[in-house]
Amino acid sequence: MLKSFIDAHVHLNTTSRAKMELALRHNAAFLSINTDIPDFESLEQQEQIVLELQALYPGRVLHITSFDNRYWNTDKWLVHVLRQINNGISKGAVGVKMWKNIGMDKALRDEKGRFVMMDDERFDPIYKFLIEKNILLIGHQGEPRNCWLPLDKMTVNSDRQYFEQHPEYHMHLHPEYPSYEEQMQARNNVLEKHKELKFVGLHLFSMEWDLHEVAGLLDRFPNTMTDLAERVCHVQLQARDDHQKVRDFFMRYQDRVIYGTDVIDDGTLSDKELNDRFSDLWQRHWDFFATDKILTAPEFEGEFRGLALPQEVLSKIFRDNAVNTYGFEKDIFNPLDKVTTK
Repeated sequence: MLKSFIDAHVHLNTTSRAKMELALRHNAAFLSINTDIPDFESLEQQEQIVLELQALYPGRVLHITSFDNRYWNTDKWLVHVLRQINNGISKGAVGVKMWKNIGMDKALRDEKGRFVMMDDERFDPIYKFLIEKNILLIGHQGEPRNCWLPLDKMTVNSDRQYFEQHPEYHMHLHPEYPSYEEQMQARNNVLEKHKELKFVGLHLFSMEWDLHEVAGLLDRFPNTMTDLAERVCHVQLQARDDHQKVRDFFMRYQDRVIYGTDVIDDGTLSDKELNDRFSDLWQRHWDFFATDKILTAPEFEGEFRGLALPQEVLSKIFRDNAVNTYGFEKDIFNPLDKVTTK
């Protein structure tokens, strides 16, 4: 593993110290992303948890704030959202998240009953505020394209198993919801309209099925970055079929991609189970990006070869791009420049 790295997409929703001690042993740090998810603690509670971790482990956890839409379609909504954003930034948040509920929540509709999408003009004051204050926006829009496909057409087992168990979230069964293409277009409309907005398109911009599509967005919108959270298996699947295409992508966009796992720490796993999950993902992902080993993944059939990326590229993807995008202090990592593929 890298002698230092950042898992720049996690949800640390408990004050358990075991994962922090694991991070210290690996000389690692976390970006914890607060999100308005029904199954999570409230945004206020998520923030309090991460502030406690930050006090105990200075520099090892940064966080992203978010907002809810409880006052949508009322005069209170915009004031409420800006207050939440300001409060989060004042408490050290390094950016703001927009989640997929905007575009996929059937309860979030406009006055005519239409689903509210990210490019609804009522969000424009928020985008302008973020640009004016030089605040980063990160976005999870839509879902993997598999979500809109029949089960037998899905590309990875993890998606197939999840949507089979949760048909309420399987958009192929719900044609009344906005389509995958509409979700992606709404996000692109925002980036086209607000070109100065600093934006991280999470989960490979939800274009995980084809790195060529991700490349097109990075070229089209130079103020954007993307991350790998919960989408590495889709990259590995493409490497199985076209290794050179995948390696060329990471060589070309080495300054635009950020590593993250999307591990959720919500108390349902024991300390050991959580740490084992982190350790397993970190090692398997490292083997894929750093070595030329012949590998397999639980999400699909077949073998693929690791990318064996150069040391300087690995350092950017696993650490430096997160430092530059989110503002981690380099001083907490010692040493910065050594990598081992063992």
